[in-house]
Amino acid sequence: MNVLLALLLTLVGAAGTITVTIREPVRQTIAAGILSLLLALLFFALQAPDVALSEIVVGSIAIPLMLLLAIAKVHDQQSTIEGEAEDAGQGDER
Repeated sequence: MNVLLALLLTLVGAAGTITVTIREPVRQTIAAGILSLLLALLFFALQAPDVALSEIVVGSIAIPLMLLLAIAKVHDQQSTIEGEAEDAGQGDER
């Protein structure tokens, strides 16, 4: 059991480090979801299945989904603003 805990703690530490070093928001969100799954496994190994289930639902599904939707919304708004700026620039040349 100690070997399993040591392995899970090492994987959680490595996944956390990788998550904070990633600069692209979408990939960072995916890495955070993987980190949450590893944390859920760690909680399960530490005999806390209720916390593990909560971590799976919140950390691996809900938060990454909300982040991906927010990133998509911001990307769409930036595209709209850039499109309007290009249209305004073309209107001046006519």
